[in-house]
Amino acid sequence: MAGLAAPPGGIDPRSGFCAATRTYHSVRTAGTFPPESLPVTVAAYAFSLLSSPLPDRPALIDAATGIAVSYPSFLAAVRSLAGGLWSSLGLRPGHVALVVAPSRLDIPVLHFALMSIGAVVSPANPASTADEYAHQVGLSRPVVAFAAPEVAAKLPAHLRTVVLGSDEYSRLSSAGAQAAAPPPVAVKQSDTAAVLYSSGTTGRVKAVAITHRNLIALICAHAENHEKVTAEATEAGEEPPPPAVTLLPLPLFHVFGFMMVLRSVSMGETAVLMERFDFGAALRAIERYRVTLLPAAPPLLVAMIKSEEARRRDLSSLLVIGVGGAPLGRQVAERFAAVFPDVQIVQGYGLTESSGSVASTVGPEESLAYGSVGKLASHLQAKIVDPATGEALRPGQRGELWIRGPVVMKGYVGDDKATAETVDSEGWLKTGDLCYFNEDGFLYIVDRLKELIKYKGYQVPPAELERILQSHPGIADAAVIPYPDEDAGQVPMAFIVRQPGSNLTAQQVMDYVGKHVAPYKKVRRVAFVTAIPKSAAGKILRRELVQQAVSMGASKL
Repeated sequence: MAGLAAPPGGIDPRSGFCAATRTYHSVRTAGTFPPESLPVTVAAYAFSLLSSPLPDRPALIDAATGIAVSYPSFLAAVRSLAGGLWSSLGLRPGHVALVVAPSRLDIPVLHFALMSIGAVVSPANPASTADEYAHQVGLSRPVVAFAAPEVAAKLPAHLRTVVLGSDEYSRLSSAGAQAAAPPPVAVKQSDTAAVLYSSGTTGRVKAVAITHRNLIALICAHAENHEKVTAEATEAGEEPPPPAVTLLPLPLFHVFGFMMVLRSVSMGETAVLMERFDFGAALRAIERYRVTLLPAAPPLLVAMIKSEEARRRDLSSLLVIGVGGAPLGRQVAERFAAVFPDVQIVQGYGLTESSGSVASTVGPEESLAYGSVGKLASHLQAKIVDPATGEALRPGQRGELWIRGPVVMKGYVGDDKATAETVDSEGWLKTGDLCYFNEDGFLYIVDRLKELIKYKGYQVPPAELERILQSHPGIADAAVIPYPDEDAGQVPMAFIVRQPGSNLTAQQVMDYVGKHVAPYKKVRRVAFVTAIPKSAAGKILRRELVQQAVSMGASKL
């Protein structure tokens, strides 16, 4: 192989592969991090990168109302709220605060204020059920919750809850302006900054501890990518890209949205927040606010390709669409490029457990590698490991992707067993994804070794839905699989074995699950079968069911 011409122990400059260790190394330029021994929060680090005077563009804009928050106002609001959280609420470093709200302007202020005093922000989905919140609270053990009025009643009664927008919250927000600023807190970079919720590799939701160092590393990687794009434009005699105006149709409790706000603020850019995703509203926001960057899951590209309105609107400001949350097929990428030839597709890949981005395409040339999620981010190493033998593999060979570096999570809160199963003693994070690198160092996601269903970028664990289904008295056995769907990517489909004598209908099955889970986890297709195929060890043979579902066709379901 041409890519393996490096001397023994050397690193191939094209692929980043070291033949001696069977390890891939990032070929990106590695910027410098602050020394690990320096006590600093990610909030302080992000603010330290801002220019002086502060950027003269909005930090945040509400897509629906057009209300904008300037950088001076944003920093002042963060400092004032931080003072209130410290002096009035008594929050201290290490205290966990649950945040349950849609993407409103006060949420980034709250996130930064919490992290700036060393408190741990733990954002949760406002569409979750009371049962799901009880499980999350049991894991992360918050001392307080900040909740939108419409969701506060679903939180556990014992948990102190401050309702966003209430008089109590307003007093906290302004308290810091009157009170003395919180004393400087000695927060280590290795301390937890955020607890995000992920399904991990299997089963119920897990609480992922992300450190200040993890998030600082992400910010540095984004800054390095921006410098690369700027340098390439300058070399080509072109204008460097303007400061991004990013539309965020992504929820801020998801690692993708959480990370994009951090990135936007640290780089002095503008984030346009959408409370909930609406396709028409997103198109109008791109036109109204001259959006240049749109992070999205693949179904949004499919919708734009099909949309007459997308062709009618003035979307000429849009320079980049950043795809993440699920793999983007080559065919969709090529169709999108044909309809929107001036929009660069940047593909990326990451996990909650990696604090976000692991790999991405950077610049116009890399973005043409359709089907790939790009090259390893700076400071990262990777292995492709044969799941059967544990052998580390060469370029072009498929196996489980393992990664190591400063973005790897601290661990799952309250679950040492799951942490040990996911991150080994040498710091390798086992992603559960079947992948390969080509000889140019581009990473390709082939399939999911772990069994999560990707519904519009959300992770839906089949085991959780199966547990609910199996609790129904009319169900003898059940299995849940991903069913391909052009708009959503995948939808949860249930195969049901009825109890003898049961006349359970598909609608009753879907309604039953819907009562117990957030809307994105709902079962959307049902097939009744006489038995669930299983291995000798009792493991559901999902691949057989997926093939059966596709061959049955929609008309027979």
